[in-house]
Amino acid sequence: MPELILPTVRLHAAFLDCRDDWGPGLHEDGFGLRADDDVDSPDGFAAWVRERVRLTHPAGDPCPDEQHASPRWIVEDGRVLGAIALRHRFDDELGQIGYGVRPSARRRGLAGWALGEMLTEARVVLGLDRVLIPCLADNIASARTIERNGGVLEGIRDTEDGPVRRYWIALDR
Repeated sequence: MPELILPTVRLHAAFLDCRDDWGPGLHEDGFGLRADDDVDSPDGFAAWVRERVRLTHPAGDPCPDEQHASPRWIVEDGRVLGAIALRHRFDDELGQIGYGVRPSARRRGLAGWALGEMLTEARVVLGLDRVLIPCLADNIASARTIERNGGVLEGIRDTEDGPVRRYWIALDR
């Protein structure tokens, strides 16, 4: 049974296995991984994890003034299968939720399940009425996942990464 957990240094090898499943140069939404992040060395990985979780806070506590997120890894039986992040402050470019599932774990409904969990957190913990979730226009699987979770297409916007679909999901109270 999969679970959503905070990023942890305990799963360094499992994280690297997940990253390697994507292959070199591919972007893994939800992890917040950048090309120049050192996640291979134990010290670099520990620093990267620390940065991911440093602004997390208990439900009900005020949000820090900086842009931050609730990062979660999708984990099952000690394997990192993907990640999802709920941004606490609105970002018109990135949206409020980003996620990704490693290629070998796709087609199991993990993205839809994780997205549903984060939509609940957005409503209950952050008190949001709706969230913006973009995805690359050619990522049909992600578009369908968003649509199955109530996403309504606002339109397609050209970005530096190419055309991006912009979906809004209303969060029933």
